[in-house]
Amino acid sequence: MIPPEDDSAMDGYAVIADDTFGASVNNPVRLKIKGEIQSGGSIIGKKVLRGTAIRIMTGAQIPEGADAVVKFEDTEEEEDYVRIYQQIAKYKNYRFQGESIKKGDIALYKGERLSSAGVGILASLNRKTVKVYKQPTVSIISTGDEIADLGEEIRAGQVRNTNAYTVYSEVKKYGSLPIYLGVAKDTMQDMKEIFTRALTSDVVISTGGVSMGRYDFVKDVFRDLDIGLQIEWIKVKPGKPFVFGRKENKLIFGLPGNPVSTLTSFIQFVRPALLRLMGAKKITKPIVNAVLEEDLSKKPRVKNLVRGYFTVKDNEFHVSTTGNQGSSVIRSMNDANCLIVIPEGVTEVKAGEKVAIQLILHDEI
Repeated sequence: MIPPEDDSAMDGYAVIADDTFGASVNNPVRLKIKGEIQSGGSIIGKKVLRGTAIRIMTGAQIPEGADAVVKFEDTEEEEDYVRIYQQIAKYKNYRFQGESIKKGDIALYKGERLSSAGVGILASLNRKTVKVYKQPTVSIISTGDEIADLGEEIRAGQVRNTNAYTVYSEVKKYGSLPIYLGVAKDTMQDMKEIFTRALTSDVVISTGGVSMGRYDFVKDVFRDLDIGLQIEWIKVKPGKPFVFGRKENKLIFGLPGNPVSTLTSFIQFVRPALLRLMGAKKITKPIVNAVLEEDLSKKPRVKNLVRGYFTVKDNEFHVSTTGNQGSSVIRSMNDANCLIVIPEGVTEVKAGEKVAIQLILHDEI
């Protein structure tokens, strides 16, 4: 049980509460001090009787006879006596045995992400180890001849590889084990080779090569490697080009190549899948209503996830965009702390109206 015995919540004096009746600054109660109990000290032979008090430290076991603790700030010592300047209620500053965790209580629940407080609970129960779900291994692939990796000389028409490192960071953030396999060139042979290696992992995440271009081979690779293609498009912007498949117990995600599309797709689809693989019960990012501070318009056929920044004014959420919403503008995602959700079918929202926002930097609920 936590705590294992009744103990003191304050540094002060263990007393009988009734002995402090009527105590005030102008009319203090005077009690005889009968010793001291330090944290971790023994209470053997120590007992509070009527008209007495025992000096006690925070966390020390409550001695026999005492039913309250008066904190030092409400007292004054004089030789072997203490003056009590405040009447105190029974069990004030008194922590009961098992108050935090009683025998038979569930200390931590299956599927709960182990927090710092959770680690503290385990330590309080003298548990050096605990059974946890296996961390999934996640292979990460960038695709496209236009991608120059870090350290490589960049040629005309190429862009620097941001997606692999963005995804790598997100995979680590959510407790999985990322394995970066490099950039697959725009040939079926290279794509199949790197995807074959990736399928030794529990999860595969590729970026790019999932649209309708002549060299977008990812869906062809799915078919050639007998990966069951279950999703080919999603009605969300950014991130419409998106594929998902399974091969036995492995999950394979083909994310779009634009950096913002990659990250928003990861947040919406890959993140909850990784959490589920690790047994998590909480996988949903919080969604709240906020007052929109600028006009927004869009096409009606898809749901829009607009990068936004929320603040709280007068106990109410307010949100504005982070600027240029182009799918390649990763800076706008870095500046965002939420995504403004504009539903399918809605073409415009005016400043002052309420919108739903997804709090992407907050823990799952």
